[in-house]
Amino acid sequence: MQRRRLTRDQRKRNRDAADWVFRNRDPEQPETERAEFRRWMEQDPENCRAYTAAKRILGEARTAIRSDAGLRDMPVETSPRGRNAIISSIVAIISAGALFIALDGPMRLSADVMSGAGEMPEVTLEDGSRVQLNASSAIALDFTGSRRTVRLLRGQAFFQVAPDEKRPFSVSTEDTLVTALGTAFDVRQSATDTRVAVTEHSVRVEFKTEGSTPVKIAEGEEMLHLNETGESTIRKTDAVTALAWRRGQLTVDNVPLSYVIEEIQRHFRGRIVIGDEATARRVVSGTLFVTDTEGALNFLRTALKVQTYKIGPIIVVTS
Repeated sequence: MQRRRLTRDQRKRNRDAADWVFRNRDPEQPETERAEFRRWMEQDPENCRAYTAAKRILGEARTAIRSDAGLRDMPVETSPRGRNAIISSIVAIISAGALFIALDGPMRLSADVMSGAGEMPEVTLEDGSRVQLNASSAIALDFTGSRRTVRLLRGQAFFQVAPDEKRPFSVSTEDTLVTALGTAFDVRQSATDTRVAVTEHSVRVEFKTEGSTPVKIAEGEEMLHLNETGESTIRKTDAVTALAWRRGQLTVDNVPLSYVIEEIQRHFRGRIVIGDEATARRVVSGTLFVTDTEGALNFLRTALKVQTYKIGPIIVVTS
């Protein structure tokens, strides 16, 4: 699903608007802060529109909370009236904020293009470059007259870059900056690592750690960068394997179960958790269809003899 792409200023305005919604709910908000809010609203008509939209989004979150008996009936400790009002307000704000986060609100405010569970959209950028997002992924764009930067906020994306010698094309992750050298390549980032696979020409990878040395990755190669240690390895790969996810497949060779579960999770609207660390570290090889959750889990049950338990929208995997 393609969303209207926002400028950096628009994303900041949306974040400021959401922040003001929370701050204005403080019953003891100082007058200086209220005056600051009024000045912010008067600076630009778009600020008012963004604030109204943020109030509506968070209002919908609070409505959802009131419809949930567990959250609606949350007990609040009895205390003097003034303090009780503050505590009640804080509970409401925290609950609304938690649901706002659960509904991916912060990412929606930051991303220009994002995909939901099971969605793998292809988009054409303003420079003619093509991008396909894996499921549950998000990017933000920062294009200027001298450079083209795509921030991979979450997940994985495949890039086919339109040539422009005057404006380098780079993909930024938390730990790396990948610059195209006239090319097509794939970037995947997770909590533990960043993977870059090149299917045409080459890329230069710079690491965001002090004193690190950039590396060049050629066509038919893949780099794995471990975020915690900063260690990087480059190995041979092929386009069929590297881009199997575009066909809903995952081809792995001795990778941790946690990696496979993360890929299955992209296409599952509930939650998949691994019961213990030992199970998460078990390695698996083979090809599976991650778009078919039950089929993929059945593959793991057969290959690793693991067990799965379904509890509402949650699936637990354990040895």
